[in-house]
Amino acid sequence: MGSRKKQASSSPRPLSMADLARELGVSMTTVSRALSDHHSIGPATKQRVLKLAKKLNYQPNHLASALRRGQSRLLGVVVPYIEGKFFPAVIQGIEHAASKAGFSVIVCQSHEEVQLERRNVETLLHAQVAGILVSLARNTQEYQHFDKVRSRGIPLVFFDRIPGAGQVDAVVLNDQAGGFQATSHLLAQGRRRIAHLAGPPRLNIYSQRRQGYLDALATYGIPPDDDLIIYSDMTVDDGAQAMRQLLARPAGRPDAVFAAGDSAILGALQELKAQGLRVPDDVALVGFSNESFTAITEPQLTSVDQRCEEMGQAAVRLFLELAAAPEAPFVQRQVVLEPKLFIRGSSLLPAPVGVG
Repeated sequence: MGSRKKQASSSPRPLSMADLARELGVSMTTVSRALSDHHSIGPATKQRVLKLAKKLNYQPNHLASALRRGQSRLLGVVVPYIEGKFFPAVIQGIEHAASKAGFSVIVCQSHEEVQLERRNVETLLHAQVAGILVSLARNTQEYQHFDKVRSRGIPLVFFDRIPGAGQVDAVVLNDQAGGFQATSHLLAQGRRRIAHLAGPPRLNIYSQRRQGYLDALATYGIPPDDDLIIYSDMTVDDGAQAMRQLLARPAGRPDAVFAAGDSAILGALQELKAQGLRVPDDVALVGFSNESFTAITEPQLTSVDQRCEEMGQAAVRLFLELAAAPEAPFVQRQVVLEPKLFIRGSSLLPAPVGVG
């Protein structure tokens, strides 16, 4: 017993409430109430506790206290990854809004794997978070792991990537409008053979961007060509490979490409340069996400901005709205943000052609 006690005391650790109580010869309850200025503790005792706490630089563990009460001021976030511009900027928006509301944020990554997404949710539930904000992994096709969140009455808000079926509270971009803006811009530049690098159709964001592309073609009276639509996971390598396929088509190369993600359009740009083709003269390019690198490529890449920070802030506001009325019957709440097209050199003809 003595050796274990000595070993424990020699290890550096934060000062606890139990240490204060032992030093003062009072109970932990007395220390706790004195630190919280409880009316049941006399002024002299309060003064002794506060004086010692200050002397020993005691820092209260608010999280442990909250967990003992079965509640916390923690907000859990699950995202596919933390790289590029989009998800870090969304998280920044979440943290800003959460901090203003008195919440701290725990961020988990699914790395695009549904199995890890399930573990992330379990981890956050064990941490007794006050709410969970989720953007789905690429391969998530069933959603039972979220049932436990709902059954515990914990507010659950999806953002960007949301379940394809069922009613959920969510914050999304109008991806269909973004796809329409991007393709309409290319059509207004006189482009008529426009290819689309599409993402996995099971994800709402990619299916809606593709629909916007098709809507724009229909508006201009141009029938869709399945040979000009290539599906992939939207990586740089995927974009380069898709561009090689498009350039090898017997019907001839496209005069423009709209990709549902900026990484894919970057790969397309690299492949066009490797084959000696000019952008935008030979092939015009438009991406989606307005990643930071789009402003430093040569030429700079036209892209659809997703209003990342606003999405994060809106997700927290929706969480707070749900948390304020925990007993209210479910009414689906969806916040839809409108996209903005940033037009740059990759899609503008040196001498713009009139619309035919």
